[in-house]
Order: sequence, then C-alpha cells, then structure tokens
Amino acid sequence: MNWLQLLSHKRPGESSTTSHDQTRSRFEQDFDRIIFSHPFRKLQDKTQVFPLPEDDFVHTRLTHSLEVSVVGRSLAKNAGTYLLEKHKELREEGYTLHDFGGIVGAACLAHDLGNPPFGHSGEDSISSFFLTNKKGRFFQEKVSEQEWEDLTTFEGNAQGLRILNGKGNGGLKLTFATLGAFTKYPLSSYCEKEKGRKSQKKFGYYQCNAELFHEMASEMGLVSVGKDKWCRHPLAFLVEAADDICYHIIDLEDGCRLGLVPFETVKDLLAEIIGDSYSEGKVQKIASHNERLGTLRALAIGQLVQECSDVFIANEEGMLDGTFDQDLTSLIPSAAAMQKIIKLSIEKIYRSKLVLEKEAGGYEVIDNLIEAFATAVYADKFDQARPKHKSILRLLPEEYTVQLNEKVSVYEALQIVIDFVSGLTDSHAVRFYKTIKGYRLPV
Repeated sequence: MNWLQLLSHKRPGESSTTSHDQTRSRFEQDFDRIIFSHPFRKLQDKTQVFPLPEDDFVHTRLTHSLEVSVVGRSLAKNAGTYLLEKHKELREEGYTLHDFGGIVGAACLAHDLGNPPFGHSGEDSISSFFLTNKKGRFFQEKVSEQEWEDLTTFEGNAQGLRILNGKGNGGLKLTFATLGAFTKYPLSSYCEKEKGRKSQKKFGYYQCNAELFHEMASEMGLVSVGKDKWCRHPLAFLVEAADDICYHIIDLEDGCRLGLVPFETVKDLLAEIIGDSYSEGKVQKIASHNERLGTLRALAIGQLVQECSDVFIANEEGMLDGTFDQDLTSLIPSAAAMQKIIKLSIEKIYRSKLVLEKEAGGYEVIDNLIEAFATAVYADKFDQARPKHKSILRLLPEEYTVQLNEKVSVYEALQIVIDFVSGLTDSHAVRFYKTIKGYRLPV
C-alpha cells in the first residue's frame, strides 16, 4: 500500500475528482457532514455505558464520539508529522497535518453511528431475534446463506458503513480515505476469520455494501488477504486507539463520579500511566474532586496519545505491507496499567446494577420492536397484512416507508427494519415499545 492512494479524497461513485484543496479539504467536508447529520445528533440519547442518572453527568455516545475525535486528531497529527517528513510525495501533492487530522477526526466522529440503543445489549438482541426467536428464524429460508449471516450477527461497524453510504442521511458520501480509516474490520460477515489478526475480530460490511467495499479497496490499494477481506487502512489503527483510550479512561472516570470506584483507586491507576509527570502534591492542591479527576484524566490521555503515536510510527512499514495487525494499545509501555483498568471496569462498572438493569431492559425492548416491525413488513410486502400489521407499519417514519415502497427483497426489507430499530435513541425505543405493547395509549 502507498500513502498517496490511501489518502484518496475521491468519493464513491465519482469517475474523477479535482486536485487536493488546502483551503477546505474534502476531509474537512467529511467532518462537517457528519457533525450536521441526523444519525450523529441522535447519539446524544444513546447509552455509552450508563443510563443517564439524575444527579450527575455521564457520557453518552455523542460526548464519547466527540472526545474520541479529539484524541484521534491528536494521534493523527503526531503520525502525520512523521509521515510528511518521510514521504516527500505527500508534501509535493499538498498534504498537511490537517489532512491527517481531518481524516481520523471524521472517522472517529462516525465510529459509533451504527450502534443501536442500549449499547452492546442492543446489538446482541438484534442478532438473537433471528437466531432464537421463532418468528425470527422463520426468515432463514427466505434469504441467502450469506444474507442470513448478516442478519444473525448484527455488527455496529457494518451498520455504520451502511448508514454512511445509505440513500438517506443527506447523502454523506464521505471520501474513500475517511471510509477506510473508519473500517476497523475490512471483511464481510461470512468470511473465515484468522486468529491473531485484530482486523478480523469482527466484520465491517454487509452484503448490501459488498460492491462499495470492493470499490474502496481498489481505489486505495488495500492488500487482499483472501476472498472479500483485506488488510486495514493504516489510519484505522489510530481510530481504534483513540476509541480504546477514551473508552477505558473515561468509563473509569464516570464510574468514579457515580461512586462505583473509589477516587484513590482511580488516582493510583492513572498515576501509573502518567509516570514521572505525576505529582501528588499538585493533585492535592486542586480543591474540587471533579477537577482533580479531570486533571488526572487529561494527563493520562496525553501520555497514552504519545505512546500510541510512537507505536504507530515504529510499525508504519508493517501496516503498509499488511504484516502488522495488532491494536496499538496492547504494545505501549502503559499496556499493563490499561489491563488493570479493564479488569477493574469489568468487575465494578460493566457488571454494576445500573448497567445490568439497562442491558436486561434493552434485550426486551429491542427484541419486541424487531419482532413487531419485521413481522409487519413481511406480511405487507410478501404475504397478507392484517389490520394489526398495517397499524404497526403506520408508525414507521416516512424515510423508511419510502424505501419499503420500492421493489425490495426479503433481506433488503429486513435491513430497512434493522436500520429503523438500530437508529432509535434509547428513550424513543422505550416509547415505541410501550406503544406497541399497549402500555402507552393516548388519553
């Protein structure tokens, strides 16, 4: 792989494009398009880890995505400084630090767009409907084997790529470089996964986006590692690292604010990352508990950004030839400290009563919504709709009914239902659930 191809500012479907514009690059346009998009705004009411409490502020998917974007931009500028010095052809073509920051910053903004309500329990619930619910298993013989694999293994990353390239959402049409950096798992759902390759832990695109992904891979010269799977775009490693840094450090911060983890424990863990820059005296001089916590978090993230940047630079050539395939945070000096945070978070945060209650409720809500709308859509399009089905279909927003009014296959119809349910905010999903179950009736 080479950087000139990898930094393609061409958009899907374009036969040609203009030269690179330094005034307002296409990568900055990508960033702006995501910020103003409807799917991005809805992240403000999607659970990150904790349901929103009444007595303190914790992160939503929106605030998490914004923070990941900031961290990703810093990582990309550190890497860009090195790459621009090493590869003179990038300078000759007019690329700058801002281009690297724009690509990774935009990809980070979009990295959670495909996540359904209620976090990971929402993902599991969509897959479980088709795997374990009798009404879901009914569809297996109505779709191809590859399409069934998509339906039974719902994946937020693949759903995000579908959203970014869907007919709706204002026609985002992001550049290939941003889409490449966004795609952490460049393979389809049915591909056999190779152990030890981090980029094959999950999958990154559905069958409906197969043609698009082949176009992406060809345009950017991604290294093929088998049928329908490729090596990662190198900048995807930075997007992953930014997410890992924010996910673990800021979940720990939220856990402390909610009283699930003692401040002294958090302080010791972050001090281990901060290293020689840590000063107990300076920390004690900060009067506010929240300010102390914020200062430690900022210092820890700054240290992790530098360490991940160094690992990226050291492995750049391996990324280009496809031999490097690990997450950056597992190779940094602070990797052991990060593992301690992960272990503590699993015990004290992810298995806390608040989180478990949210997950249990999420399974019930999502399963019932998928069942109601999938059954109604199938009856209307391919069987005989009853009055109940028609009533449920009238609840669908116009952008989905317009798509369903076109000629679609069973697989395409089910994907539209998944688009709708996974795109709901937490509170909107609960309202729909209460409506279709008869718990919330107009008075």
